[in-house]
Amino acid sequence: MIPVHSCAASWQHSIEDHGFAVRPSILSANEITTLLNNFPGLSYRRNRAGIRHILSNPAVNALARDLRLLGIARDILGESAFPFRATLFDKSPGANWLIAWHQDSALPLQEKHATPGWGPWSVKEGIVYAHAPAGPLEQVAALRLHVDDCTPDNGPLRVLPGTHRLGVLSDDEVERKAADEPAVECTIPRGGVLAMRPLLIHASSKSTSFIARRVLHIEYAASIDLGEGLRLAIA
Repeated sequence: MIPVHSCAASWQHSIEDHGFAVRPSILSANEITTLLNNFPGLSYRRNRAGIRHILSNPAVNALARDLRLLGIARDILGESAFPFRATLFDKSPGANWLIAWHQDSALPLQEKHATPGWGPWSVKEGIVYAHAPAGPLEQVAALRLHVDDCTPDNGPLRVLPGTHRLGVLSDDEVERKAADEPAVECTIPRGGVLAMRPLLIHASSKSTSFIARRVLHIEYAASIDLGEGLRLAIA
């Protein structure tokens, strides 16, 4: 069952216990239309899964700092929470894809600084990335704003509740958990938000529908300083 909540205490409880929660109505249909008009990339049909590093777009940045979204992030992470990365995921008949069970452990950093527990390192579109240990990832939360209705047919996110508390797992450990644990399918209406912890094990299947499934994935952190001389990049 998807945990759906409307108050701060409920959000905090669900995120702590389950690693995710849903609020079905955050943006209205008119606000979604305005967002689409102000960010043409959201409505442009592509042959790839989406667009990285879009927090610099004025419409996306303003939305990420909207008190409705920022308030949810601060309920989870504390009053210092701020957005540091935004990604558009666009699943459609022309750009259909699946994602195997995994955790989100890579963070964008201002510079490479070899540090125990961090890595492997990579560069994506000019920004340095490293897979992080559990500590810094526990100070991060993602809000997934659904630009379209997410149905059982158009590749919704599936999650394994409570797995965010297991730390960073190997690929084999993730596969074993996925084989043993019951999954929850997160179907969410247009304008709804799914909040989740990055270490929550999740996946999604290919769409079998002609209905697009666009999601604006905005990540928030409690601090730009991750310790050991490492600092988040804004992406």
